[in-house]
Amino acid sequence: MSQGPLKNMSIIELGHVIAGPLAATLLADFGAKVIKVENPRGGDMMRDLGPKAQDDGLGGWWKTLARNKRILALNWKTPGGRAILRRMVEASDVLIEIFRPGVLERADIGPDVLHRWNPNLISLRISGYGQDGPMKKTPAFGRAAEAMSGLAHLTGYPDGPPMHPGFPAADSTSG
Repeated sequence: MSQGPLKNMSIIELGHVIAGPLAATLLADFGAKVIKVENPRGGDMMRDLGPKAQDDGLGGWWKTLARNKRILALNWKTPGGRAILRRMVEASDVLIEIFRPGVLERADIGPDVLHRWNPNLISLRISGYGQDGPMKKTPAFGRAAEAMSGLAHLTGYPDGPPMHPGFPAADSTSG
């Protein structure tokens, strides 16, 4: 975890499922110090998905997406959790989040607040249809994005209906 061209970079991951965690994992693979912040009431659902490892029962997706990271259970919506998150942001280079538009703003930790805490912070915001625009409030998931992009139309048989490509293409390429 301490080797690589990004060894002096510190990243906070407020992500879940695939896109945000994969982006942070790839940066960790290049040496960045990544702290994944999880909801203390359950953590990332990827812990349970995919084939389970025999040694600890965790899902294969989790073992892939959590590698080279430190994990912290933190409710950043409480005053105490927010104070901890602030200290982390002040000491970090990058924050990766994958929430619907407005989630951080409603918690009063939108980009304006984060950049007051750390003016040099780089924020990566991953959302289904962007932070603004006509579809920003539209619920999104990888398969919907694959259909919207035309990928599902290109997958399958010429005389058949559109098909899922067989792997989380939208989430993986976003990450």
